[in-house]
Amino acid sequence: MKNRKYIEVARESVSMYPMTGSDLSTVELQELLAVLLGRQATPELTGNLASMGIRTLIEMSVQELKNEGLTELKALELHSAFLLAKKFRSIGKADSRYTIRSPEDAANFLMDEMKDLMQEHFVALLLNTRNEVIAKKTIFIGSLNASIVHPREVYKEAIKHSAASIIVSHNHPSGNPSPSPEDIDVTERLSEAGKVMGVELLDHIIIGDHQFISLKEKGYI
Repeated sequence: MKNRKYIEVARESVSMYPMTGSDLSTVELQELLAVLLGRQATPELTGNLASMGIRTLIEMSVQELKNEGLTELKALELHSAFLLAKKFRSIGKADSRYTIRSPEDAANFLMDEMKDLMQEHFVALLLNTRNEVIAKKTIFIGSLNASIVHPREVYKEAIKHSAASIIVSHNHPSGNPSPSPEDIDVTERLSEAGKVMGVELLDHIIIGDHQFISLKEKGYI
C-alpha cells in the first residue's frame, strides 16, 4: 500500500509537466524513475538510482541495472528509455547548437545532468564565436582544488576544438552552490590563463540543487 501511494504521487507530479508552466528542472529524476519502474518502484530503490545521476544511469547496461536490484524486464525497459533519450539528443545536436547568452542559459544546459551527481564533476563548455556550444568535456571528477584542475587540461580541449571561448562549471553535491575559496582560486587561474591563450573564460557556473551561482556575476571574472 505504501509503495502504491508513492507511485501514485510520482505519476501525478510527472503528469503535471508542462501544464504547470514549470521547466524540466522541476521534475525530479526519482519521480521519473518511479513512473518507469511501476510496481517495482520503492523510495529506496529509486532514491539509490537517482543518486547516481542521469549521466551514469543513461550509460548503464541491462546487467548493471539488474545488479542494482531491477528485474530483467524493468532493467530492459529502463535501458530502452535511456536509448530513446540518446537518440532524441543526437537528433537535436545534429539539427542545431545550443546558444548561451546568459548565466541562466548555461545553468539550464547543465542543471538536469549535474544537480544529482554525488561527486563533484568539473566540465568545460566549448563555444564558437556565436556563443554556440560545440562540445562539452568533463575535465575532472572529485573534490575541486587548484592543484588538480590545471589550466593546461582545460585549454587543451579548447584548442583541440578551435573554441573561441569557454564556460566552466562544477556541481556541489551538498546542493549549496556557494563558492569555496578553492572555487574562486581555480576561477582566477583559469581566467588569467585564458587571457594568455586567447580563449576567454566567460563564466564559472556552480550547480546546486535547482539553483546556481555565476562567478562572473559575483565579480570573480
